[in-house]
Amino acid sequence: MLIRRTFARTVLRAARWRVVGEVPRTGIMVGAPHTSNWDWVATMLMMWSREVTPRILIKEELFRGPLGWLLRATGGVPVDRVNASEVVAELADHLGRDETLVVAIAAEGTRTRSEHWKSGFYRLAQQTGLPVALGFIDGPTRTLGFGPTVQVTGDVRADMDLVRAFYADKRGLRPEHRTEPRLREELA
Repeated sequence: MLIRRTFARTVLRAARWRVVGEVPRTGIMVGAPHTSNWDWVATMLMMWSREVTPRILIKEELFRGPLGWLLRATGGVPVDRVNASEVVAELADHLGRDETLVVAIAAEGTRTRSEHWKSGFYRLAQQTGLPVALGFIDGPTRTLGFGPTVQVTGDVRADMDLVRAFYADKRGLRPEHRTEPRLREELA
């Protein structure tokens, strides 16, 4: 752990990125805006710099070949996007048993602009009762970190209003790819 922490802090300092906020020790971390493949690297460095090794949900297609070994070794969890609800159920069961597990989810589910975020993080929080930590990457300010931790209430629109307010000024590494925090379930 000490080697990872030292490595991460050195790389972040050399790249002139700063980490703010408190990294959760357990729960669900939403990482947004997800606009670049570098988000994974930045998230790992941020978490390691604070001595936390997250489980990061990543599309299963990236686990082919040598990259798969690296992703698994650093906490990657392959997700079949067609059957993502199975992964959510499995993680909900695991989170209920492990008090020190942080699951990191890129809520947009893609690096390009889309209409809605994926609701897996919200369903996982409802199923486990765990809070959602709002993690972010903001390229223009070269800042990584955490904002508030929220407990979902089941009132999707009200909960997402809090999320939107926090992410309003967060741009990601490629701001043109940012997706507004919005769930399809808010339309119901």
